[in-house]
Amino acid sequence: MPELVTPTTELHAAWLAARADWGPGNHEDGFGLREQDDVETPEGFAAWVRRLRGEPDPAEPDVVRAATCWWIVEGETVLGGIALRHGTDEAVLRLGHVGYGIRPSARGRGLATWALGQVLSVAGAEGLDRVLVVCEEDNAASARVIEHHGGVLEEVRGTGPVRVRRYWVGLRG
Repeated sequence: MPELVTPTTELHAAWLAARADWGPGNHEDGFGLREQDDVETPEGFAAWVRRLRGEPDPAEPDVVRAATCWWIVEGETVLGGIALRHGTDEAVLRLGHVGYGIRPSARGRGLATWALGQVLSVAGAEGLDRVLVVCEEDNAASARVIEHHGGVLEEVRGTGPVRVRRYWVGLRG
């Protein structure tokens, strides 16, 4: 049975295996990974996990936690990640309140649908009335996940190869 867990250094090898499953050059949605993050070394991975957990970073004392992150784990295997972004700043309005990704070898099991349902419950408990969830226009599987949870398509945005569907999911009544 999968569970959502707070990021931990104890899953370093398992997280790297999940990342390898995506392959080089691909983006691991839901993990809050930035280009400058060093996840290969134990020290770099530990610093990244501290940031994901919202722990203060002496190098960036004024940075406010922008998201709550979880990993989707079954046993000792990292299957994916999901994040609930806070606020309504430019990043949230561009990326959505919720971002998620499932490693390729674990897709088709309903994990994204399950995880999104769990995080929508958290968002509702935090007082949000609705959340924005975004997926790439050609990602039919992700669109089905969002629509399963009542997502209403607002619009398709973007030009060229990067076009996204913007859905609002109501959390009340």
